[in-house]
Amino acid sequence: MSLYKNYIKPTMDRIAAFLLLLLLFPLLLLIMLIQWFILKDRIFFIHPRPGLHEKIIHVIKFRTMNEKKDESGALLPAMQRITPWGAFLRRTSLDELPQLINVLKGDLSFVGPRPLEVRYLPYYSEQQRKRHLVKPGITGLAQINGRNAIGWEEKFKYDLRYIEEISLMTDLRILLGTVRKVLAAEGVNQDTAQTVLPFDQYMNRKRSDDQVG
Repeated sequence: MSLYKNYIKPTMDRIAAFLLLLLLFPLLLLIMLIQWFILKDRIFFIHPRPGLHEKIIHVIKFRTMNEKKDESGALLPAMQRITPWGAFLRRTSLDELPQLINVLKGDLSFVGPRPLEVRYLPYYSEQQRKRHLVKPGITGLAQINGRNAIGWEEKFKYDLRYIEEISLMTDLRILLGTVRKVLAAEGVNQDTAQTVLPFDQYMNRKRSDDQVG
């Protein structure tokens, strides 16, 4: 397992990312041109996330939201700023394609626990923190087993289960499951913060409920 995790898997990731970037370059270029035409500004969304051993990495995605503000100058809620084109990118998971650069750099793997917000770090239990013992991934076991339809506790159980079962066959099974869900337009890689209570808010509410109880 350690041979695959530490040597074979990273090598395969980088080779596959390089080949896919070459193969998909025309598509990436087309998306970038459309992005520039629609957004008139930054076409990428670059966000800090904890990587392997909680080292901060910067994950790259195509931007799917504009910068529209209300009368007071504050940004509108996220779901009101998603453009029709951005919704299409999310639905088809095309917004994730720039993460191939992260894989090529060695920040991400194709398969692993999804990288979450940096602000969540203080809220993890020691068991949950183990999700950072492997590189985060573009897709993972939790993403093919319910995505946003399952709660945080269950997501972390899938992450820890993946760490215990990591192997070539496990990764291939997850990749195939991801392809099936993407083709079915289920958007397995959409950020959980879009439809699920953010983890820090979830934990604060849980602690408050425990104190009341």
